[in-house]
Amino acid sequence: MLKRVLVAAAAALVLVASRSTAPIAAAQAPAAQNAPRAERTVWYFYRVKWGFQDEFVALFQKNHYPVLKEGMKSGRITSVRTFVPTYHGDGRADWTFAVAITYRDTAAMTGPSGEDEIVRRLYPDQATFRKEEQRRFEILDAHWDVPLNELDLSAGR
Repeated sequence: MLKRVLVAAAAALVLVASRSTAPIAAAQAPAAQNAPRAERTVWYFYRVKWGFQDEFVALFQKNHYPVLKEGMKSGRITSVRTFVPTYHGDGRADWTFAVAITYRDTAAMTGPSGEDEIVRRLYPDQATFRKEEQRRFEILDAHWDVPLNELDLSAGR
């Protein structure tokens, strides 16, 4: 008897959940890009553990920024911009370092990056590079990527 009650309760929860979230899911679907440019921008956010911001930025600048600059030389990336919040105590602890990378187009953003070859060429001491990159991620609380879809609002509906 208890088993039938549990199965019925689970089925009811699934039914309620599927009905209640369907409109929300549709409303939150990602917007299609309708901008006239082919370029695609992605924001990469990092939340560095308290007290490690300077170390993180130094490791990023030493080990990852040169790899991104090589992507610019090849034309895959058209710009790399980095940001930090103006204030650390503004009530938001979402991120402490952000990178905006603009790619030539969707294929450049999603296709093979060639970073492995770039890293081998730029950093002959691979053991040190791997150790420092591991450290860069050890001192993070969080990291997330946000590919953006540009909307051209001047085009009307």
